[in-house]
Amino acid sequence: MMVSKTNRFFSLLTVFALLAITGTSAVADSRVPLPQLAPALGERCVEDTSFMRRNHMDLLKHQRDETMHRGIRTEKHSLKNCLSCHAPKLETQSAEQPHFCQSCHQYAGIRLDCFQCHARYGDPKQ
Repeated sequence: MMVSKTNRFFSLLTVFALLAITGTSAVADSRVPLPQLAPALGERCVEDTSFMRRNHMDLLKHQRDETMHRGIRTEKHSLKNCLSCHAPKLETQSAEQPHFCQSCHQYAGIRLDCFQCHARYGDPKQ
């Protein structure tokens, strides 16, 4: 018996749908704990949360280039501005509430190298 192209298409579609459903539940049941982030100290971030999750590194690189290579200093996307809201002072950090940036970067397995040059977790106003 011949299987029509339409039947083959719907069979593949069903398989992909099932994989998507089981993949989603597997992620939800993951034993990997999500990072626990301290609430920001400011009233409102310079951009919305979903935008910042996707683009914060591009913004920081752009700001770095503007500041270091062109001498243009603005506050909106500066590392100092980010730290003023998202980085508690060193003495207020604990194992239960680690540094904001570090907790996400550890979770994602990404090396955080900003603080090789910038004061590590200190007061951003210095």
